[in-house]
Amino acid sequence: MPLCGCCHPLRFPPTDSHSQDAFTCFWLNSLSLERNKQTTGSEETTTAELVLEEHHRARDLFGAREDRLRAIEQRFGVRVISRGGTVKITGEAQPVQRARAVVSYLLDEARKGYTVDQYHFLAVLEKFSDEPAAGGTASLPDRIEVPSRKRYIFPRTPGQREYVESIKKNGIVFAIGPAGTGKTYLAMAAAVSELVNDQVSRLILARPAVEAGEKLGFLPGDMAEKVSPYLRPLYDALYDMMEIPRIQKLMADGVIEVAPLAFMRGRTLNDAFIILDEAQNTTPEQMKMFLTRLGFNSKAVVTGDITQIDLPEKRASGLMEVRSILQGIEGIKFCYLTQHDVVRHELVQKIVRAYDERDRRMAEKTQPERMPGLPGHNDV
Repeated sequence: MPLCGCCHPLRFPPTDSHSQDAFTCFWLNSLSLERNKQTTGSEETTTAELVLEEHHRARDLFGAREDRLRAIEQRFGVRVISRGGTVKITGEAQPVQRARAVVSYLLDEARKGYTVDQYHFLAVLEKFSDEPAAGGTASLPDRIEVPSRKRYIFPRTPGQREYVESIKKNGIVFAIGPAGTGKTYLAMAAAVSELVNDQVSRLILARPAVEAGEKLGFLPGDMAEKVSPYLRPLYDALYDMMEIPRIQKLMADGVIEVAPLAFMRGRTLNDAFIILDEAQNTTPEQMKMFLTRLGFNSKAVVTGDITQIDLPEKRASGLMEVRSILQGIEGIKFCYLTQHDVVRHELVQKIVRAYDERDRRMAEKTQPERMPGLPGHNDV
């Protein structure tokens, strides 16, 4: 399309003698030209253009310094410019198509009112790097759909992805690992997803009321007030998955139940997703009691950190013992998360590593040294 005389590019921006209509005409013609393929030397480029309906949300979508757009540029080798509610992507045809799929996804999620966090964005970026899909989300890997503004929860490490996959395929899953590896959070996401998709009719969250050597009798209040602080981490994860009014209604209706482990005795839990958190603080008797509560069409996830056992001395941990008892049974899976799966503050990973190193050194010191010339344990 030829430019009109008043809008020749050499006259941009328009002088005072040119009307606002001429200025508009220049931009319409320029945008039209940019949609067409251009040949520069031996490289053929194309430009895709998308409109951001709520351009004031560009910061939320693309990052404070448009970091996500820079990530798209680096991944696909294209040029991305966001200005005045319009996003332009320029480069070779196939990379432009893939970059456009990523930006289209972000815009579509914004229109639906969902929040795309950084890990969600990275998963989308990885997905469309391999497959230039048409903007759908059904094929995004490993995602867990939840009824909140986040919409999806994504496992962030290979260990977490194996954990999520194990929950989908097994009736009982044990997740053992240090703090910050997402044991409880991902289990909660899977539980909420199955509840809202009518795969189960109840969600039951349990914890042993034993922490850091404290006794319930020394805490103020009635029984509910005494155990409430111990159940707070479960509430925190739950509130991140669903809106609070909906949680309150489901709890009032008995669909979601949060209770101390001791309250599980004598019950049969059918059609339920059950999470036992902090299972390292269960006794062998409590662990057996919990596992035998499982009814028809039910699933259980047991989480714990065997390096932070708060049971009194000389009391065995049910989580430690159950590993040797149930290992190898079909339908039961043990997932071991490590310091490499820690997704909290980067210092947490360093702290976990330092404590692991300390424990290793202490274990080496406590091993009996073998005296020369004396028979060892393996010699008698």
